[in-house]
Amino acid sequence: MKHLKLVAGTALGLCAGTAQAADDLSLQLKWVTQAQFAGYYVAAEKGFYEEEDLNVTIKPGGPDIAPVQVLLGGGADVMVDWLPSALAAREKGAPIVNIAQPFAKSGLMLTCLKEHGITSPADFPGHTLGTWFFGNEIPLFSWMGKLGYATDGSEGGVTIQKINFNVDPLLQKQVECATTMTYNEYWQVIDAGLTPDDLVVFKYEDEGISTLEDGLYTTEEKLADPAEVDKLVRFVRASMKGWKYAEAHPDEAAEIVLENDSTGAQTEEHQKRMMGEIAKLTEGSDGALDEAAFQRSAEITMEGGMITAMPEGAFTHDITDKALN
Repeated sequence: MKHLKLVAGTALGLCAGTAQAADDLSLQLKWVTQAQFAGYYVAAEKGFYEEEDLNVTIKPGGPDIAPVQVLLGGGADVMVDWLPSALAAREKGAPIVNIAQPFAKSGLMLTCLKEHGITSPADFPGHTLGTWFFGNEIPLFSWMGKLGYATDGSEGGVTIQKINFNVDPLLQKQVECATTMTYNEYWQVIDAGLTPDDLVVFKYEDEGISTLEDGLYTTEEKLADPAEVDKLVRFVRASMKGWKYAEAHPDEAAEIVLENDSTGAQTEEHQKRMMGEIAKLTEGSDGALDEAAFQRSAEITMEGGMITAMPEGAFTHDITDKALN
C-alpha cells in the first residue's frame, strides 16, 4: 500500500512540474478604474497576460492612494505614475525606475472661460489658475516660470489655487482657468452645459511644456533580480498588446473598462469618449521611452522646483528592449 502511494505521489509531482502555476504580478494604477488604464484591463480580459504565464492583479487608485507608497511598501510590483512626481519621489530617496512609457503624448491642458477675456498666455496676469497638486502642478508652475509670472498673486503675476479633481471651481467662477485632461475633466465642463465656443484651451503639448504621463515604474531591487526582470518583460509585452488592441477597438475597450468598474460610477458615454481621446495619447508608442521627451520632462520638473538636479538612473530600456525583440 505504501509503495502504491509513493508511486502516485511521484506521478502527481511530475504533473505539477509540467503545468507550472502562472506568476503573480500586481499593478497599482494612478487613479480610479477608467479608460485611462484601458490597455491593462484589455490585456487581462483578452488573455494576453495569461498567454505570458502571468496572473495580474490591477489595483485601482484614488484620492487617498499614493502609488509610490504602495510600490515601496510591497503592495504592488509595478505602478502607473507621471514622470514629474516619480522624479520628485526618486530624488527624495525612492528607488523607482521607469521601465516603459505607453503614453507618447500628454493629455494635460488649461481650460479657461472665454468670458474672462483670456485669449493667450499674455492675458494670464491678474487671474487665478486652478490646478491639482501631488505633482500634477509641476508643469503649470514651470510654465509660469518660463513666462516670467510670479505665482503668489503679486502684481503682474497669477494666483495658483489648489483645486480638487473636478471642475466645480471653474464652473462656480472661483478660478478663471482650471487644469483639465483632454480625456476627462474637459468633458465634465461640456457636460455641465458649456460649449467649446465658451472656452479657451491651452494644451501643454502645444505650449512646449508637456511632461510624460502614465509611465510604468518598478523598483531598483526588482530590476536587480533576473526572475523579476523576466516577469516584467512579459508584463510589458502583454500590456502593450492590450494598448494596441484598445487603440484599434476603442468602444470594446471602453466596455471592458466598464465591466471592471466595481463602483458603478462610470458611464458608457463618458468612457467611450475618454477611450477615443486616450487612443490619441498612446498612438505611435510601442512602450519604449523617448529619451528626448524624458530630458524635456526632467528639465521642466527641475524648472518647476520639484527636483534640484537632473536625475540619473531614473529609466531603463532593458525591459522594453527585451519585450519588443
